[in-house]
Amino acid sequence: MKLTGVELRRVSLPLVSPFRTSFGTEVTRDALLVRAVGTEAEGWGECVAMAGPLYSEEYVDGAIDVLRRYLVPAMANVSEATQVAPALAKFHGHRMAKAALETAVLDAELRTESRSLARELGAVHDRVPCGVSVGIMDSIDQLLTAVDQYIDEGYLRIKLKIEPGWDLKPVAAVRERYGDILLQVDANTAYGVADARHLAQLDAFDLLLIEQPLDEEDILGHAELARQVRTPICLDESITSARAAAAAISLGACSIINVKPGRVGGYLESRRIHDVCVANGIPVWCGGMLETGLGRAANVALAALPGFTLPGDTSGSSRYYATDITAPFTLVDGHLAVPTGPGIGVDPLPDQLAEFTTSTEWLPL
Repeated sequence: MKLTGVELRRVSLPLVSPFRTSFGTEVTRDALLVRAVGTEAEGWGECVAMAGPLYSEEYVDGAIDVLRRYLVPAMANVSEATQVAPALAKFHGHRMAKAALETAVLDAELRTESRSLARELGAVHDRVPCGVSVGIMDSIDQLLTAVDQYIDEGYLRIKLKIEPGWDLKPVAAVRERYGDILLQVDANTAYGVADARHLAQLDAFDLLLIEQPLDEEDILGHAELARQVRTPICLDESITSARAAAAAISLGACSIINVKPGRVGGYLESRRIHDVCVANGIPVWCGGMLETGLGRAANVALAALPGFTLPGDTSGSSRYYATDITAPFTLVDGHLAVPTGPGIGVDPLPDQLAEFTTSTEWLPL
């Protein structure tokens, strides 16, 4: 498949409610969509970078700039998805931008061959169990009201965002109200190794895991923390590649890994991380970055691989959006169906896409 050009499309979708983490609060999703156009088909990828460099060093304006200046021009001789990463390897970092571009090419390639992304990655399930991520709230009562709603909707696992000053009490309140529900917490790097004794108090609540408690570069700190707490340590921001995953596992820095395709450079690298973890007996689960239906479809396909044994943050569309840019993903008995159509298996709805689009740019090859 010969690429003829790439469209960069910026969209802005209002969230149904503010989503607060230890690094900030989002009220809208400012997202970048990448459309790869070839002679036989076109495909879509979603860049999960945030509006500002808060989760990682990447941000939407920076992703647009690096795609325009460097990444898209380097695609002139690319004809299939496996060639994307080698073509872009000389450019350091920018994994989220690279992931969006690779996904768009992979989607287009699979559409020409009438193959689904799930099948291409090696999925073994036709539906995946879903958890939900619950942001930091203004009060315990507000938190419990939100969790009540998610339990009623059928979510199988609750993840609470935490930070210093909002950790033990909210976890205790949710555990007391809901008994043996699957429960985990996510710190988004908000703590230090010196907080080990405090974090060890979470052991009393029988959590599935504590996600990324320390700075993303502090692998040795995570290994030390893992020796001081009983709750399993899960790494998120620290895992940027299969090599990084292998090193963290070898050092004892984690016993669970959250795979986010945008964070690691795409779905092909995500599959490599999955394979490394399976080989080492490390469970994985699929994280989320407030994706639209385009990114959600691809995440659900990935979550259907055999090593994804824990419910992911692959929530239904209504968790974040009253109106999505694709047909909504709807929970059925706590699960989402894996798309079976060609490529990522979904297409943007023209009217909704137009409504939420704030800018477009065409980059010919």
